Amino acid sequence: MQTQHTTIFSGSSIIVKGLQNRLEDIQINAITRDRFESARLAGFGADRNAVELLILESEVEKAQPIVDAYKEEINS
Repeated sequence: MQTQHTTIFSGSSIIVKGLQNRLEDIQINAITRDRFESARLAGFGADRNAVELLILESEVEKAQPIVDAYKEEINS
């Protein structure tokens, strides 16, 4: 069985972690891809907002209302 993940949100690690926790509350498992930390470990620089949150494509529809509400909350 092949699974496809898609990036649903990106931002700083603390903001991404907040959304990840909300998604886990509704049983959506998410993966973080921290490009900032990877670049730091390799000796390169990267934008601190280079943390991505990925979920299964099949769960995007279920997660989208949570993501939209979270974006609205953090931008207010």
